[in-house]
Amino acid sequence: MSEPSATAVRVLLVEDDEILRRTVALVLERYGYQVETAADGLTGLELFRSTPFDVLLLDVMLPGLDGIGLCRRVRETSLVPVLMMSARGDGLDVVAGLEAGADDYVVKPVDDFVLLARLRSLLRRAAYAPVGPDTGDTPAGQPETPAAGLLSFGDLAIDTLGMEVTVAGEPVALTPTELRLLLELAASPGVVLSRHTLLRNVWDYGWDGDSKVVALCVQRLRKKIGEGRIETVRGFGYKLRR
Repeated sequence: MSEPSATAVRVLLVEDDEILRRTVALVLERYGYQVETAADGLTGLELFRSTPFDVLLLDVMLPGLDGIGLCRRVRETSLVPVLMMSARGDGLDVVAGLEAGADDYVVKPVDDFVLLARLRSLLRRAAYAPVGPDTGDTPAGQPETPAAGLLSFGDLAIDTLGMEVTVAGEPVALTPTELRLLLELAASPGVVLSRHTLLRNVWDYGWDGDSKVVALCVQRLRKKIGEGRIETVRGFGYKLRR
């Protein structure tokens, strides 16, 4: 699968600051993105429900329905990638946004190139499954699978070809980021992966900032696949139990 072209990508930008809204829209359009904008959360929700979008860019502080609430409403029906914009540097908005189901965040004022990089990263995570070299052999420590592309850990089953996850036979809806995190952990069951490694491989960029994005995504994933499946190794990282 090839990386989606920017000219084919539809972005919903919800930002109440008119100058920032126009500036961000112009930047995205300059690079070929198709942008629809809204100045408040309720209008953004109406646009989302009436028009298909490939990625959402949501400000946290919005009149009416704020960005956190809008993200929660979106997640009721869709796994579309969501990038939150936060004006606060203390992390409170970041935590709330990630817990609501956002995939990533940027802090305002937004650097154009950082914003574009984060959007491209989200789109790649939505389009790809993380794969390594195809040697035809089962990696060391990998559980034997009854069918090609199927990983099984107890009643947790991961179809790496169809990108589907089930627990006890019931389908589990994961966001693209949650799915990539699970696939990354499942590729090395029983092996501790550091937060830095997960940020690099799952979030697709080097990041020297806080790693709470990993912890919160793990927390969301645990709620969906079972609390005891992902073990925290304090001071080191996380591992998927065999």
